[in-house]
Amino acid sequence: MTIKITGTGSELPEKIVTNFDMQELVETSDEWIRERTGIAERRISTGETVSSLSAKACQKALEMAGKAASEVELIIVATCSPELLLPCCACQVQDMIGASNAAAFDMNAACSGFLFALNTVNAYLQAGIYKNALIAGSEVLSKLVDWTDRGTCVLFGDGAGAAFVEASADDAVYDNGRKAGLECMVQGSDGAKGMVLSCAERPVNNAFVSEKQTVNPYIQMNGQEVYKFATRQVPACINKALDKAGLCVDDVDLFILHQANVRIIESVAKRLKADIAKFPMNLDKVGNMSSATIPVLLDELNRSGKIKKGDRIVLSGFGAGLTYGASVLVW
Repeated sequence: MTIKITGTGSELPEKIVTNFDMQELVETSDEWIRERTGIAERRISTGETVSSLSAKACQKALEMAGKAASEVELIIVATCSPELLLPCCACQVQDMIGASNAAAFDMNAACSGFLFALNTVNAYLQAGIYKNALIAGSEVLSKLVDWTDRGTCVLFGDGAGAAFVEASADDAVYDNGRKAGLECMVQGSDGAKGMVLSCAERPVNNAFVSEKQTVNPYIQMNGQEVYKFATRQVPACINKALDKAGLCVDDVDLFILHQANVRIIESVAKRLKADIAKFPMNLDKVGNMSSATIPVLLDELNRSGKIKKGDRIVLSGFGAGLTYGASVLVW
């Protein structure tokens, strides 16, 4: 038995903020941002929430899969920017789409969140606990960004992507000799270096604390350390997954990576000795959406026909934690 993604969906806020808009807010320029990140514009919420974006992406994934919300058995929303601590975003999504028969919970592995959720769903489905699941990666990072800090505010965007996943016993083989489904997945964390990318929650200021604490509520990032981590760990993680599946880089048709920075993606391609043409990108239009980047790009490629049945794809993400992961699957 394996698992298959049978539906994808995505949703972005209506507001487009270009680099020229950003240079009206902070000391920067279109050229400076493009050269260092590859980003030209991003979508920014003017009222859309993590839950509303998730729900719309999930509905689109269900429509593609030909499923009703009442058939969904599990919902996992990967996010690090929910509007509410309680109830969780997944329960809000459950209510919004009418998936009354589903269990629902959130997961926070930052930019690796969608992959960690996919691995969790795989475990549930392989164990026979559930037969299907909705996974969403959704973020409204614009509320976590200091809009006076050009080192971070130019990077991030808002949005959501989703996938409907089903257990499958189908052993049909494509003409290229491949069977559809998940072939391998690896994931890991390096918590010792976690503070190079952080965002504080409310401090402990209860009735028993004598000295009240204050925190910086915005994203804090050491860009150089994150870059070094990503360019080292992502190719290593991908190679580990391919080795585990008995495959090599040449066996992969597409590498769908977390869309953080064009330089990181180019470096990963170089270290893997893979053709950069196999690394589709959309960060120029949406920026870094953390857990939403992989499912949004996956949906974009799926709906445009750029992923075909029998294609072998690698999904790989990295982010705060520090977390990282890679999965290998045949579409």
